[in-house]
Amino acid sequence: MTLERSGRPGSAPVRITDVAALAGVSIGTASKALNGTGQLRDETRARVRAAAAKLGFVGDARGRALSSGRSYTVGMITTDSFGRFSIPVLLGAEDVLSAGQMAVLLCDTRDDHVRESHYLRSLVARGVDGIIVTGRSADPRPPIDVDIPVVYAFTPSTEPADVSVTLDDEHGAALVASHLLTLGRRRVAIVTGPAWARSATRRVDGATRALGSALVGPALYGEWSERWGRQAVDVLDRGEGGIDAIVCGSDQIARGVCDRLRELGRSVPGDVAVAGFDDWDVMALASRPPLTTVDLRLEELGRVAGQALLDLIEGSAARSATVTPTLVLRESTLGA
Repeated sequence: MTLERSGRPGSAPVRITDVAALAGVSIGTASKALNGTGQLRDETRARVRAAAAKLGFVGDARGRALSSGRSYTVGMITTDSFGRFSIPVLLGAEDVLSAGQMAVLLCDTRDDHVRESHYLRSLVARGVDGIIVTGRSADPRPPIDVDIPVVYAFTPSTEPADVSVTLDDEHGAALVASHLLTLGRRRVAIVTGPAWARSATRRVDGATRALGSALVGPALYGEWSERWGRQAVDVLDRGEGGIDAIVCGSDQIARGVCDRLRELGRSVPGDVAVAGFDDWDVMALASRPPLTTVDLRLEELGRVAGQALLDLIEGSAARSATVTPTLVLRESTLGA
């Protein structure tokens, strides 16, 4: 984002990065100091404002928009009405976009193609500088048809040439499986969501490769629900016995697994270690015991997507990227 250097016609434009550098702070801190937001020390805020005044930084959004032909707004299209995935992505994107003093307009399509078309027309008519497309599923979706920069976050585009920022599900599942092996678990089952879901199959692939001969039987596919987790325990009981660990494709499934094991008088993790996926605190922390799981790092995914969109808006190149999840260890595998 460029802004004018006041009182110096013809001079080079001042950027917020210049202000941040002179004040010795990050771009995000500089933006918060100038906007009067965030939890900053008074001396930090004063130092940033002094640097802005020295450089002649002009922060009038209307003036910037008129002089640049940009609106300094970005649209976000999502199918995630509940917000489980889209809100963290939004927060991460805003971390980057707010540093450029850009606002984000969130539009929930509710999986309605007509509603999505309406929102797209509205966003383009408003003159947004770009659009981030996201949703509640990691399954690829058809690209949108607009003449402005677009980045797909979490939900990738089916068009390889589009910029998509996705999650490495296979790596996350391999982390869980390897953790269980280091604990000495040698008879491990996999319980996950529907077989048509990309995230379910990729998590199975990652866990399967890491477990090797420790995997007992084929993965069990079902629903993303606690009910399926409970049912899956009964299915496993009818098969080969002696299972000492279960890798679950989501925290919802894992919580159901823990509930059913407890009902059957089995200790978690004493008898059976259980691991989830998503690090959804509503499920992971409320589970008995709290779940070892995989943090999707959705805010980081949003930051990467936001930066990619900024690059495209400013005329720079941007490439698709993959965010690596991390393992979160809790009592469901480690014990009290």
